[in-house]
Order: sequence, then C-alpha cells, then structure tokens
Amino acid sequence: MIVDRDRILLVRKSAADPHNPGLWELPGGRLKTPMEPLAEQITREVLEETGFHVVPDQIIDLWDWQMPVGREIVRVIAVSRLCRVLGDPGKPCRARDDYLDEQAWHPLGLLGGLDVIPSQKPTMQRLPELIPSLSG
Repeated sequence: MIVDRDRILLVRKSAADPHNPGLWELPGGRLKTPMEPLAEQITREVLEETGFHVVPDQIIDLWDWQMPVGREIVRVIAVSRLCRVLGDPGKPCRARDDYLDEQAWHPLGLLGGLDVIPSQKPTMQRLPELIPSLSG
C-alpha cells in the first residue's frame, strides 16, 4: 500500500488477466519461493509493477479469499503493508504487459467509485481507520 498525502497508488489489470480483468488493485504479487522474505517480496513486486523502489513498513491489513487455479480451488492469504517510496513519488513508470494495463494515483476519497477487485474492497473502504494519519 503506497500512500502519498491524500492519494493511493493502484494498478489496473488488463483485459487479458485471467483473474479480475480490468479491475484496480493494490500493487503486489506472489512469493517466488515459500522461503522468500516478505519484505523482499513486497519490494520486488512493487518495483516490477510500478517502477518504484519502496521500503515496507507496518502491516495494514490481512485477509483471505478462495480462487480457482486450474481444477483446484486454493485459499489465498494476503497481507498489505504501508510502503514508503524512496525518492520522489511521482508518476509510476512501468510498461504495459499481458496482466497490467496501467498504474495511477487515486484520491482516497474517490476509491468507492473505482472498480476494485472484490478481495481488496474491504481494505480500501477502511483506509482511514487502518491508517489513522490519513483521517486528519
């Protein structure tokens, strides 16, 4: 979760993405190996998806959901951490590919109007509560 003043950075899945095409989500992704340290995974995924170098900070939220993978249904456990951008949090600089169309800053007050992946809606709705410094 990358927050800059009153805005948050989100990435939008492409129409070719097999899960939730065209919807917005927090930058992130899967562990490369079961033993990959979580802070390294977050740093790597955010760099891959946004071009930003970040330092992970406090845990913001934890949630789970189920999704199909092949013929199986797997339980996914996700954790979001507040991340601090090293340098200027300007425009994200990542090229489009098969799974991500764009990255953009969004005002926190307008998140309710975005098409967000279902598993992340509760977290985004609770941002002022989860990050008290954002509420005033």
